[in-house]
Amino acid sequence: MKIIEKIKNLKKPNAPWNKYYSKEERNFKVPNQTIYELIKESCLEYDSLVAINYFGTKITYKSFLKEIDKVACSFKSQGIRRGDIVTICMPNTPEALISFYALNKIGAIAEMVHPLSSEVEIKNYLNATGSVMLVMIDLCYEKIKNIIHETNVYKTIVVSAKDSMPFWLGVGYAFTKGAHILKPSRKGEYIYWKEFVSLGKNYPFDFSGTVKREDPALILHSGGTTGSPKSIVLSSFNVNALAMQGKLELTYVNKGESILGVLPLFHGFGLGVTMHCAFYKGIEVILIPQFNPKTFDKLLMKNRPTVVMGVPTLFEALLNTNNSKLDLSFIKCIVSGGDSMSEGLIRRLNAFLEQRGSHAKIIQGYGMTEALAAVCVSFKEVSNKEGSIGIPLPGNYLKIVTPNTQNEVPIGMDGEICVTGPTLMMGYLDNEKETNEMLQLHKDGRIWLHTGDMGYMDNDGVFFYRQRIKRMLITSGYNVYPSQIEEVIESHEAVLNCTVIGIPHPYKVQVAKAFIVLKNGYSDNIFTKNSIKEYCKKHLAVYSVPYEFEFRKSLPKTLIGKVDFKKLQEEECSKHEKQ
Repeated sequence: MKIIEKIKNLKKPNAPWNKYYSKEERNFKVPNQTIYELIKESCLEYDSLVAINYFGTKITYKSFLKEIDKVACSFKSQGIRRGDIVTICMPNTPEALISFYALNKIGAIAEMVHPLSSEVEIKNYLNATGSVMLVMIDLCYEKIKNIIHETNVYKTIVVSAKDSMPFWLGVGYAFTKGAHILKPSRKGEYIYWKEFVSLGKNYPFDFSGTVKREDPALILHSGGTTGSPKSIVLSSFNVNALAMQGKLELTYVNKGESILGVLPLFHGFGLGVTMHCAFYKGIEVILIPQFNPKTFDKLLMKNRPTVVMGVPTLFEALLNTNNSKLDLSFIKCIVSGGDSMSEGLIRRLNAFLEQRGSHAKIIQGYGMTEALAAVCVSFKEVSNKEGSIGIPLPGNYLKIVTPNTQNEVPIGMDGEICVTGPTLMMGYLDNEKETNEMLQLHKDGRIWLHTGDMGYMDNDGVFFYRQRIKRMLITSGYNVYPSQIEEVIESHEAVLNCTVIGIPHPYKVQVAKAFIVLKNGYSDNIFTKNSIKEYCKKHLAVYSVPYEFEFRKSLPKTLIGKVDFKKLQEEECSKHEKQ
C-alpha cells in the first residue's frame, strides 16, 4: 500500500527504452479493481470461451465465474472473513485457481505453498502466516496429519487430482494412483471438495464494497536477502499490474487461443503470467498438474498450445525428444524465465523450433518473487539481443547501482540491478528488517527493490544479467538456498558442520552438493549417508535435497576463519572440466 502511494504522481525516472514502447505502453495504468473484479470482467466478456482445459475437461469463462462465486460463499459459510489467511497447497488444478479467486472476492489472503514441501516446512509456513484454513491435494495428507494440530488451521479442504477429470479418466486414476493415497476420514476438521462446494450453493452473503485493490491478497514464499524463507505479501494492485503488462506485450496472441499452464501456481511466474494474465486476455489455460519430461512432446502435440512458458529445464526436455514427427507450427510465443538460459541453449532451441515449423523465437524474462516474478522481458525485436533479458515491462523501471549503495553506475558497467514499479511487493510478512533492506527509498522519492543480482544496461536501454550476488542456486527453476540446507544437515545428530554449493547438472542446470564433517564417533559409511539423506527428505522440499554428499575430515577456511565455499566450487568445476 505504501508503495502505491510513493509511486503516485512522481516524475518518471530516466528510461531510454521508452522509444521501443507504443503509446498505450507509455500510458500504462493499473485499473482500480481487485483480482476478483478483474477476473469477473473477463469472464463476462469471454463467457462462451474456454478458460480452463484440465485433462480434456473444458470449463468456460461463464462456468468458471459461477464456481468462483459459489466457492466464495463456501469459504464464508466456514467462517472465512476479510483479512484471514487461507493456505492453498496444491498443484495446478481447477480447484486451486477457483479457491484463489474466491478468497480474493471475500478479501481473504491466499497463501500459496508447494505441495512437495516437507512436513516441517509446511508447518513453518502455516505458523509464520497464522493461516486458519488449508486447501490441500490429498497426496499431502500423510505430511499434514503429523503437523496440522501444531498450527491455527481449524478446517482442511481435501482435493483429489481426479475431482475435475473427465469421468472415465477419473475412475482410472482412482483405481491406479489414487488407490495408494492415504486419505483422512470424512469428518471433523477435514472436508472433501465436493461437499465443501455444496455448502456455498444457497449461502446468502453480500460481497459488495468490502475489498480494495490495496489490500493484501497473496502470499508467496522465497528466500529473501539471507536465504532463510520469507513470506512475500502482494496486493491485488500488484497482481493486476502484471496481468496488464502481460496483456500489452502478448499482442500477437488472440482471445480463444491457448497457453500451456505447466508452471506451478505457487510460483509468481506461473500464477501471475501463465494464468491470471491469460484469463485477463481471454486465453484458454491448459492446466498441467505434474510435468513429465518423457511425454512432453506428446503433451504439446495433443494440446497444440499457442503460448508455451517455462523454465530452462522444460526446454531441455523438449530438445531431448526423439520424436521425428513432432510438429510445433502451432507455437506462436515461447518464453523462458525462472533462471538464466545459456546462449548455446537459446540457439539450439530456436533452431529446433524452426526445423519443426514454428516461427517463434525464445523470449527471455528476468524477475524475482519480490516483484511478482517478471520485471524485464525481451518481447520487443530490438530488445531481443543475444544474451539480454530485454527491457522493463511497461510501468517498470530498472537501474544499475554500485552494490550496497544507491549510486548509479555508468552505462555498460556492471552493478546491482534495482527495480521499481507497480508489481513491487508490499513487504515481507512480520519482517521489517529484511523488508527495509530489499525495499529502499531513494533520493528520487521512489521505493526501489535491491535484487542482489548483477547486470548492466547498454546504450540502447537493453539489460543484461550477469550473476547472483547471493549464494542462491536454481535447480529446475526452483530457488534452493544453501544456508537453509546447511542448517538442516547440521541439526542431524551425526554432523559437526557442513557447507553446500551448487554443482553443474546436465538436466537440472544446477544441483546442491553437501560437504560434511562428522562428529567424533560417527563413521563416513553408507548407513550414515543414508541417515542424513532421509533426514533431509523429511525437513526439506524434494528439490532442495542435496544431489551429492561428500564426507571430509575438515572444510577449507578463509583467512578470517569462514568456510571457503568458493574454493570448494573451484574444486568441483575443475573436476567437471576433466570429465
